[in-house]
Amino acid sequence: MAIIVNLDVVLAQRKMKVKDLAEEIGLSVVNLSILKQSKAKAVRFTTLEAICKALDCQPGDILEYVPDQIEE
Repeated sequence: MAIIVNLDVVLAQRKMKVKDLAEEIGLSVVNLSILKQSKAKAVRFTTLEAICKALDCQPGDILEYVPDQIEE
């Protein structure tokens, strides 16, 4: 996968639990966990904005692009 979700890293740095973040941004723990595990197909900008506001971070702190390796 080319997009890596580093939400768990940022949560650990802020010493915050998924449950607490979910309550603060108004998202279910299940949906936030799906995002955290990189299983989400899409992320709404409003959700990303709420996460960044709650964690005092930038979108680039949460999402990282890693090019796919081409096997020869």
